[in-house]
Amino acid sequence: MSEVKIFSTGTCPICNKTKTLLDKWKIPYEEARVDLSQGALKEMLEKTDHARTVPQILVKGKWIGGFSELTELHMDGELEELVQE
Repeated sequence: MSEVKIFSTGTCPICNKTKTLLDKWKIPYEEARVDLSQGALKEMLEKTDHARTVPQILVKGKWIGGFSELTELHMDGELEELVQE
């Protein structure tokens, strides 16, 4: 199982940008499409305190937020540490 999980939809450009950046940074991820799976939507709502936007990102099961929080963690050098812990 991947260390990073992205809750997304098929029509979200920021979700695509998030996945592109993770690919560029060589960080594997699992994608859960909330527009295709009620189970994924239910999991996202439970794990993110009922967040209503995508992408929502978990690292090792811990909710970190969305695209902005992901890029901030990467710029601060903390994302790689979280993934490798």
